[in-house]
Amino acid sequence: MHVFDNLAALRQRLCVVRGAGQRIGLVPTMGNLHDGHLALVREARNHCDYVLATIFVNPLQFGPNEDFGRYPRTFNADVRALESSSCDAVFVPDVKEVYPEGMASHTVVSVPRLSTLHCGATRPGHFDGVCTVVNKLFNMIQPHIAIFGLKDFQQFRIINKMVQDLQMPIQLIGVPTVREPSGLALSSRNGYLDVRQRRQAASLYSSLLQAAAHLRQGSDDFRALEAHAHAALEDAGLRPDYVHISNRHTLELAAAGDRELVILAAAWAGNTRLIDNIQV
Repeated sequence: MHVFDNLAALRQRLCVVRGAGQRIGLVPTMGNLHDGHLALVREARNHCDYVLATIFVNPLQFGPNEDFGRYPRTFNADVRALESSSCDAVFVPDVKEVYPEGMASHTVVSVPRLSTLHCGATRPGHFDGVCTVVNKLFNMIQPHIAIFGLKDFQQFRIINKMVQDLQMPIQLIGVPTVREPSGLALSSRNGYLDVRQRRQAASLYSSLLQAAAHLRQGSDDFRALEAHAHAALEDAGLRPDYVHISNRHTLELAAAGDRELVILAAAWAGNTRLIDNIQV
């Protein structure tokens, strides 16, 4: 597996790959890889000849009081994991490679409305940072296909809107969430949890399952189901940020007549913010 830390060398390699008529699949990550990330690499292999992962902890998507400084960085273990998953290359740029003139005056890519809902309401500017770095990676690499996990369902919808609006010739593929036996969605931030918090965190998924069951049984009292799930999270010892039953396509709160739904939730276990969702 090739490891690249500068764009010029990566582009030279990608020119050879394209010259051979190979399709390039991109798996963007922030590192500290787990089985959920590796599932994305395997999915990319199903669609592409050349699979490239990126590892970049993007400072632009972290708020001033968030965990950028302590976000886990496990480069050597990540490289071993990618090699074992038959990844062809990994791009590991530093901040100067991505933002050569700094971030203060850098062009920002923003997707209106979708970026202000749900996580966007409590993490202002987060999705602008995500869209900006993903747009840059797409321009740097110009992949045929990009693979994302659906645990970050709102992020996937926002990136999909950006690709559509900017008419990028890239196919996006979303991969279902990989979970621990308890149902807890795999996340790099799970490493922050102690034993008690990990038990509490499992209730995030179970509360969504209960709400989904009521929806499948025909309940359309969306706000009451949200309130019930919110209370269940509190009872489990979590601090809910939100529980929203939304239209799967617009991400607006579900209204009468909506049938393609997604239940989105975020909650705090101690100082660790967790997200999850279920499509119904």
